[in-house]
This record gives sequence, structure tokens and C-alpha cells, in this order.
Amino acid sequence: MGGVGFIVATLVGANLYEMNKSYPFWMGSILVILAGLLVFAFIREPKEFAQTEKVPNILDSLKEVVQDKDKSALRLLLAIFFWFLGYTAIEALFTLYSINHLGISEANGSRLMGDLSVIFVLFAIPAGFIGSRFGRRRTIITGIIVMSLVLLAIFFIPTTTLLKPLFNLPLLGIVPSEGASAVLVVMGALMMVAGAGWSLININSLPMVVDMTGAARLGTFTGLYYLFSTFSAIVGPNVFGWIVSGTGNNYNSMMIVAPVTMVIAITLMWGVRRGEAMG
Repeated sequence: MGGVGFIVATLVGANLYEMNKSYPFWMGSILVILAGLLVFAFIREPKEFAQTEKVPNILDSLKEVVQDKDKSALRLLLAIFFWFLGYTAIEALFTLYSINHLGISEANGSRLMGDLSVIFVLFAIPAGFIGSRFGRRRTIITGIIVMSLVLLAIFFIPTTTLLKPLFNLPLLGIVPSEGASAVLVVMGALMMVAGAGWSLININSLPMVVDMTGAARLGTFTGLYYLFSTFSAIVGPNVFGWIVSGTGNNYNSMMIVAPVTMVIAITLMWGVRRGEAMG
């Protein structure tokens, strides 16, 4: 559902931005209010919760993860931090990358991110099936490799080639000229491949975390997942922003640094021994 929301934000938001730069912010405000009203109207929680065993807080769970001799949970959480480090940084700075490196508008940069999010959503169920069939660890590592190769390709391929039109594709792609129909460019196709890779990673990571613990700790281990991924989303844009500044505002440098964080994630995943789907 988060992927569906991202599609709305990037593709619908891009069209609204071209009409008026304030319209996407109005859309975001309205959607947040609507989401709150839906939760208030339809979500019903029990007044009392039955507890069969003591539920540890998130700090106790983190201590348990660190002290675990197996280290699988700690390795997985650190891997989550590092792959989100690269992904969220590119996601946050992609509009600036589009303007400064690709030489396209903010709206068309948003449409390129929309290409990734559409394939991410469409590939979500197949990614879950692949993880159950071939193993979540292998599936995640495969997704990381796919993402890394795409980012390296984007780094090395010339801008003129990245923006080369492939074929007409309504909604997706970018608009190369005023009044032209939507055209998928090479960059859009690469972003779609990245979306499939990101789906292999993201769809299987949270289930892998929660399957490392029992029912009483599902909530706290879910909290650990979001602690590491959200902290990464805070750190990533700042670190990559410093890298861009240090390279003379070369936004393409992101595409060579992000695979480094992905390689670190693969190294960590190699030692994970738990969290597979139970047959």
C-alpha cells in the first residue's frame, strides 16, 4: 500500500506540479487528513488486551538482538540499514539529480521515480512468492545485486543515452517536449528494473525480521525494523548530500556510492541463518 501511495505521489503529483507548484502539497495534506479519518472511522481496537507473557520493550529487544550468539537478527537489521541508506538517499535527492544531471524538469524526474514505484507494486506478490519458494535470504541478495547493477549502469551510461526514447507509454516515462505523448526513455526502463529489484528486497525483509522471534515479540521486532530503516532514511540524504557537495555538486556520484552500501548489505546478509518462511 505504501507503494501505491508513492505512485500517487510521484505520477499524480508530477501532473499537479506542472499545473501549480503548490497543488502537490495540497494533495498531500488532503490525503493525510483523509487517512486519519479512515482510521478513526473503521479501525476498532479492543479495550483490553489479553497478554499471556511479558512483552519486552524495544530497548530490551535490541539488547537481546545484540547479545544473541547467532547474530542473524543483528546482521539482518544492519543490512536493512545499509540498503535503505542508499535507496532513501537517491529517493530524496532524485529530483535534484534529474534537474542537475539529466537536465529535465522536476515533474519529469518525479515520473521517472514513478516508473520504479509502479513495477515495485506490480512485482510485490511475485516477489513474496519467489521469497517463499527459493528462500528470503537468496531473494533479498538477488534484489540487492539487481539494484546495484542498475545504479552502476545509470552512473556509466551517458545522459544522452539515458534520455533516449524507447516507445510510447501512457502515464509512465517522461515527456520530451511540449505537447508530446508520454515516452518511456532508457532511464525509465532502468528504473523499472530497479523497482523489481527493490520489490525482491523490501517485500521479504520485514517478514524475515518478524519470523526471527515469537508472537510476544512481533510488535517490538517490527519496531526494530522501522527503527533501523527510518534512522537510515534520516542519515542517508545527509551523507549523500555531503558527498554530492564534496564532488562539486556532481549528483551522478550518488549512483556510484549507493552500490557500495548495497555491497555492505550483501556482506551482512551472507551471515544470516534464520528468518526463512516456514514450509
